[in-house]
Amino acid sequence: MYNLPNLLTISRIVVIPVIFLSIYIHSLAWSVFAAILFIIASITDYLDGYLARSRNETSSFGRLFDPIADKLLVVSALLIIVANRLVHEISYIPVVVILCREVLVSGLREFLAEVKVGLPVTRLAKWKTGFQMTALSLILLAGVSSVFAIIGEVLLWVAGALTFITGYQYLEKGMEYIRGEAASQTIKKEVKAATQKVIKAAKNVKSAVETTAKKHAMKKQARKAIQNSKKAK
Repeated sequence: MYNLPNLLTISRIVVIPVIFLSIYIHSLAWSVFAAILFIIASITDYLDGYLARSRNETSSFGRLFDPIADKLLVVSALLIIVANRLVHEISYIPVVVILCREVLVSGLREFLAEVKVGLPVTRLAKWKTGFQMTALSLILLAGVSSVFAIIGEVLLWVAGALTFITGYQYLEKGMEYIRGEAASQTIKKEVKAATQKVIKAAKNVKSAVETTAKKHAMKKQARKAIQNSKKAK
């Protein structure tokens, strides 16, 4: 738990309340400080995974808390830029898209984990994260220069578009499993129904054979009785 990659993940969670204070402390110095903390935290998002793989220090703790830390960091930054009106109201659209996507993917991962199906991160999702972190970093630095605000807002829309696409891709993967499971259930029902029909047909054949055998035995007994009767005469 206390290896370097996990400590970086923990640090990303620890700084969130400090960054969040920028909603209440309206000063340029604090905004810049919060933005720098966010940028450092965003960099640790890359470093912890890289170090865990290169140093062979992957752990269950990291796999659990790394995505949680990412989501908490992003959601906090989105709340800050909306609360402080750092973007135009029209740009609330990509903000909502990003928030909804996080909820969607979390729900999909939870559902698919229960049935032991993985939902790996795609290359496009990594690009989405890069644009997202860069956009939020620049927007948080809006007080320093309006150029940062404009570029950050443009990148936020790019991140919103990529977020929508990746969210749809993940949803498709989830639906593929559901459709496959439904098809599997349908096939099982059809096989079960066909098996029951075969069993029923076999029982009917058996019953018919037994009836025929009984009739044949009765006829044989009747012929034997007639023969015995003739002999007695």
